[in-house]
Amino acid sequence: MTRAAAGSVSETLARFVAFSEWTDIDAGLRHEAKRSLLNFFGCALAAASDPAVAAAAAVMRDFSGPARLTVIGRRERLDAMGAAFVNAIAANLLDYDDTHLKTVVHPTAPVAPAALALAEQHGFSGVSLLHAFIVGAEVECRIGSAVSPGHYARGWHITSTCGVFGAAAACGKLLGLTVGELAAAIGIAASQSAGLVENLASAAKNVGVGNAARNGLLAALLARAGYMAAAQALEGPLGWARAMGDAPAPEAFSAELGTRWEYAANTYKPYPAGIVFHAVIDACLELRKRFGISLGDLQSVTVRGDRLLLDRGDRPVTNARDARVSIHHCAAVAFVRGRAGVEEFEPPAVTNPAIVALRRKVYVECDPSLPSGGAIVIARAQDGRSMSVRVDAALGSVAQPLSDRDLEAKFRDNAARSGGAMDAEACIAAVWTIEEAANVIPLLQLMAGA
Repeated sequence: MTRAAAGSVSETLARFVAFSEWTDIDAGLRHEAKRSLLNFFGCALAAASDPAVAAAAAVMRDFSGPARLTVIGRRERLDAMGAAFVNAIAANLLDYDDTHLKTVVHPTAPVAPAALALAEQHGFSGVSLLHAFIVGAEVECRIGSAVSPGHYARGWHITSTCGVFGAAAACGKLLGLTVGELAAAIGIAASQSAGLVENLASAAKNVGVGNAARNGLLAALLARAGYMAAAQALEGPLGWARAMGDAPAPEAFSAELGTRWEYAANTYKPYPAGIVFHAVIDACLELRKRFGISLGDLQSVTVRGDRLLLDRGDRPVTNARDARVSIHHCAAVAFVRGRAGVEEFEPPAVTNPAIVALRRKVYVECDPSLPSGGAIVIARAQDGRSMSVRVDAALGSVAQPLSDRDLEAKFRDNAARSGGAMDAEACIAAVWTIEEAANVIPLLQLMAGA
């Protein structure tokens, strides 16, 4: 096997990671990273007691080395691989995590857990963690941009498949790998990239995200130990991009790398559902407020969206995971409950008779003229009246971002669901002041809870 060739994508990204300085990162991007971490911790806490997280922790415990690292919101302490795996699953489980809308990558869930495990293990500073996370998330989003939209359309779960590269880059930065070692880590990650869209309605989807975190960490450690990778593992004729899709867009990997940040376009969800359904929820909530008719008088609800929306969400609902990726359920809960919080996607809501009945009245139509992430919803009454609302940019998008206060409120709500005795205010303060932390261990001790 060979080292990455000069000018290869692996070497270009490796140079970016290796030579990035903290002073290159402006204050706005540093703050965005803290917003991402606050959102990440809250999402992981909200899912900490879910049976899927408990099962993952139990399985990893049996294979874990010395148990010493934090599992967010739980009593277990696992080795670095186990903690990265379980924390990534938890962060992504409720479909409540952040989103890079251009690619629909969820940047933080696969990258932060790997970097946090390594930082806790070695006592790295808050600045070191933030810096590694930012460059790792940028690598993840850049690679995702180079293969979008065909990669996702072919059935690859892009958060899992691209997250492994971000985790490898972040861990490589923390470990101080050379350019050659970082390029090898990226190439090694290419051989560990997997995750299927078909599994979106099951916890198997989250296993892919957990593996992205764990395998990215492994790739960095193997590269440090001397493992090498093919020079063009990403873009070569038989490389990752072509094996998993079409020829990549070369400019997306490197254009203005280090000066224009893809990660800066990160967004945060107000609803625990797939990002493409948020415009549907917004439109239904607005119609509920405007229309002024009872549910019994509602004859039908028509949702129009692009092909991605229909492909992802025109599905029967049999369980809570289905509900998070269902056009029909998202529309129904918005009309019935007037909100779309965590409870609206849990089993009692999935089987609620009023919600079930309204799901049957929701119809979907493809409208290629709508932007990805947009929707038109038309509500019709029994007496013939109708009203429609169009949403091109949903709440939480770049055009309508959640504020810091919104993210704090979301964190408090999620922390309260953890089942532990969380000091939410101390957790929030620790994230906002992470740049001042000599190491990240106190922050993670707070996130473990009682």
